Amino acid sequence: MKINYNASAVLASNSLANNDDLLAKSLERLSSGLKINRAKDNPAGLAMANRMNAQLEGLSKANRNAGDGVSIIETADGAMTEISEMLQRMNELAVKSANGLKSDTDRGVIQDEVRQLKEEITRVAESTEFNGQRLLNGQFSKRGYTNDTDIKVQSYSMDVAEKIYNIQSLEIGLDPLTNKYTVTNFQAGDGLPPGTTASMENNIVTIQGPEGFELKLDLTDVDLSQVTQAAPLDVVQGNPEGQLQVHVTGIGAMRLQIGANEGQVLEVDIPRVSLRDMGIEDLEVTSKDSATAAIDRIDGAIQYVSSVRGRLGAYQNRLESTINSLDVTTENMTGAYSRIMDVDMAEEMTTYTSQQVLTQAGTSMLAQANERPSQVLQLLQ
Repeated sequence: MKINYNASAVLASNSLANNDDLLAKSLERLSSGLKINRAKDNPAGLAMANRMNAQLEGLSKANRNAGDGVSIIETADGAMTEISEMLQRMNELAVKSANGLKSDTDRGVIQDEVRQLKEEITRVAESTEFNGQRLLNGQFSKRGYTNDTDIKVQSYSMDVAEKIYNIQSLEIGLDPLTNKYTVTNFQAGDGLPPGTTASMENNIVTIQGPEGFELKLDLTDVDLSQVTQAAPLDVVQGNPEGQLQVHVTGIGAMRLQIGANEGQVLEVDIPRVSLRDMGIEDLEVTSKDSATAAIDRIDGAIQYVSSVRGRLGAYQNRLESTINSLDVTTENMTGAYSRIMDVDMAEEMTTYTSQQVLTQAGTSMLAQANERPSQVLQLLQ
């Protein structure tokens, strides 16, 4: 028996310290509900969990962004629903005015209502906003331009790549049957896909190609007074380059961040909705002939609005699918994050109970070991 160095007490103390440390860690997991509370608990797991948590936060915000995008499109579509109804009313008025039984006075009254409807369409288009930003004034339309200041790029489809398209010739003639401007000759240049054709309606030239390629040019500012049935006009003539260059920039659309990472965006292109774009800026029904022509022009305006609404509907479907996909991704990633970070309470409670018993036993044994040196006194009596 020894009194200077109580080896038994040292062993018991070390075991008690280890058990008490394990008990403290188990207690920390149980109280926090987390398997990893410090980097030392699982360095690799913590790094992975932090990346997952950043993704989860980003997915939550992306989901909210996509929901805002749906709201934006619903707002724009609601306004265009009203515009469509006003166009339908204008069509009714044009048909009424085209009736030979109407007098000039009657048509004057009809024209007053048509004028009011045109003003209201303009007001709705200019005042439709979301979060203080106008939606139908072309602010969020993809932009383009040409090397001719009189020829504007009105719009282009999502299938038109961002580059320069060349047009060698674009001759405008006058149809003797309808007395309307029409494309009498079109020669595509570099960049345009094979089989491209061109047509004209209400001063808008539509260039169409395979696989959804569509490019619209606005010739409203072009002086077409020289065009006669016998003398077409090549609007490309006079350009320094010898051809019309159409620059498709691909910029200007509303960019919605619909993912947690860089580049995961959806560009929503909302074309401008105006009387000019619809081809009814100077619409009138003051005579039988003008009313008859107005019927066809209003039909074109209805088709234009319908095409814009169709595009927005496609965007909304994509956004709703995106929201569903983000929900599933968030659900799966949350499960993965939980498996790394969350503690199994039942398993940890078992560990805690075991460590608690060991700690109590170690405390008791340490007390017994500390009592052993005092037994030497019996030998000294």
